[in-house]
Amino acid sequence: MNRWAPGQGAWWKRSRARALSASVRERMRPGPLTSSLILSLTAACSHRAPLSVAPSEPRPAAVRLDFQPPVDRVLMETQRSVRSVERGSQILREEVELRTQTRFTPSEGGWLLAQDVPSSRLTRDGQQVPTDVADVLARFTLRAWLAADGTFVKLVAPEAAQEALRQVAPEGTEDGVLERFFEPEALEARARREWEVKFSGLFQRNLVEGQQSWVVDLVPLGDSQVAYVLERTVQGTRDTPLGSAVVLGLRCLDTVPEDAPDALSEAWVMAGRPELTPGVSCEGEQLVARGRFMPVSRQITVRATVAGEAWTLMTESRTEGLQEEAR
Repeated sequence: MNRWAPGQGAWWKRSRARALSASVRERMRPGPLTSSLILSLTAACSHRAPLSVAPSEPRPAAVRLDFQPPVDRVLMETQRSVRSVERGSQILREEVELRTQTRFTPSEGGWLLAQDVPSSRLTRDGQQVPTDVADVLARFTLRAWLAADGTFVKLVAPEAAQEALRQVAPEGTEDGVLERFFEPEALEARARREWEVKFSGLFQRNLVEGQQSWVVDLVPLGDSQVAYVLERTVQGTRDTPLGSAVVLGLRCLDTVPEDAPDALSEAWVMAGRPELTPGVSCEGEQLVARGRFMPVSRQITVRATVAGEAWTLMTESRTEGLQEEAR
């Protein structure tokens, strides 16, 4: 999950990256497997030749992806996002790196997710940028309540973020951009969207190779917000050091076709029918472990032209493993 702006444990990485980027943005602007069934049809008659039937195509195997978070373990992730813009003959580059620690606790029939960011770093064009944001992030724990099936419900005590900001920057001295960024309503909206972009429609159901799902995503680039429909396609399973994982191919759609599947149109309508950014493109891959929930890895690169400038945003995350909870 990640709290940063902009992508992949876990899931607030992009929100966290946006927080770090805010202080310098003005300067930059820039599942059991089911067997395939093959039906054999024969007809025999002593007075007729056997009926010849072409073999049927095997059905794709279905994979069950349940939401079973690790209990009494800390999910350790490394996360990184790189934002760059071509401005004339120059390429400006901004990078955020961080480590997150996420815990899951059974709560009210669902799950309480608690995530800390013990370390983070912002660099611009290879030089580390001094910022108080890392201190803010280290001072509060982001908590979210999830339903038993992995559905995002709400943040718990989101005002803790603003309190941490006031501890670092006393009242009247806060950066207005950061103050708005950490407003409870804004923080919850980002957290909800980022969780749903990664995991909505995946849990508690059978997934078949080739199956697709869609969700609208918004990414701030320059002074604008890029909007697109993220298409996730099940590509099968893969063995990883963390066990077998479902593989999802990722790509962006900059329009909703007239003959779009109902699920695609519904995802766009439910997001408020946002105006999609013409020409936006992306490619990437996401792996989610089967059995015990672990966001094994996620990598996506988004490209878009904003105000005549070519922007690229690459986000990646990787689970390093589970650490036993200290007692």
